[in-house]
Amino acid sequence: MVQSKKIFCDITRCIACRTCEIACAVEHSITKDLFLGMLERPRPKKRTFVHFIERDVSRSTACQHCEEPPCMEACMSGCISKDEKTGKVDIDRSRCVGCWMCIMVCPFGIISRDITDKNKALKCDLCPDRESPACVDACPTKTLSYESRDEFLKRIKQAKKVYAHSHKK
Repeated sequence: MVQSKKIFCDITRCIACRTCEIACAVEHSITKDLFLGMLERPRPKKRTFVHFIERDVSRSTACQHCEEPPCMEACMSGCISKDEKTGKVDIDRSRCVGCWMCIMVCPFGIISRDITDKNKALKCDLCPDRESPACVDACPTKTLSYESRDEFLKRIKQAKKVYAHSHKK
């Protein structure tokens, strides 16, 4: 089975600059321009969120495109689906009735209400028109990555080894 790609956050690098949030909103704007996007009505909505875990520790969080998405199970209109090939969980907003059950059951708290569009659910769509999500490409510290779980774990383990080796006394 091929592992699907997801957005991962290395919390040792996140500086809570919120560049990911801005890039997400701009990518989902009509103009795809930061300054012109702020003039759009309604304003573009971000689909990723920076959370503070504790002092000086933060993380960027977006939809985790769960193996067994609780949002999909809870959706009374059946507008949330999962692509079995890519692992992407998506919302068909034309079918969303705004019941917000998905918001209530999301274990990551990243599905939001779009009050400008009849209170429909809004979440990360992995920027379908791009090779890599906008938040990942915009991150100045390379905190975010778009890769499989195995690739992420391998990279983190390698970084730990390098760090440990360089800090030996």
